[in-house]
Amino acid sequence: MQTITAEELKNRIDSKNAPVIIDVREQYEFDEYNINGILIPLGDLKESLDKLEKYKNSEIVIHCRSGARSAAATDFLTKQGFSNVKNLIGGMLDWQSKFP
Repeated sequence: MQTITAEELKNRIDSKNAPVIIDVREQYEFDEYNINGILIPLGDLKESLDKLEKYKNSEIVIHCRSGARSAAATDFLTKQGFSNVKNLIGGMLDWQSKFP
């Protein structure tokens, strides 16, 4: 599984070279804090494949709260033929500890 650190992602966002960011947390988590990703809760990911099809060959970074749900989502999308999917190591917990 490919991964990316919070620092690497932040640098990419700041340099205007951001990948597609997908947030697989729940709506209430997204409402509390988000980094402007596309919200698709993990439980809705399978039904959302059509909406993600346009990103099939794009770089995608998936994140959640700690990295577990996003790891499952990264694995799922990779198995669906998405070619460049990365899991954000440590999720929003790590991100917020570095970029409050």
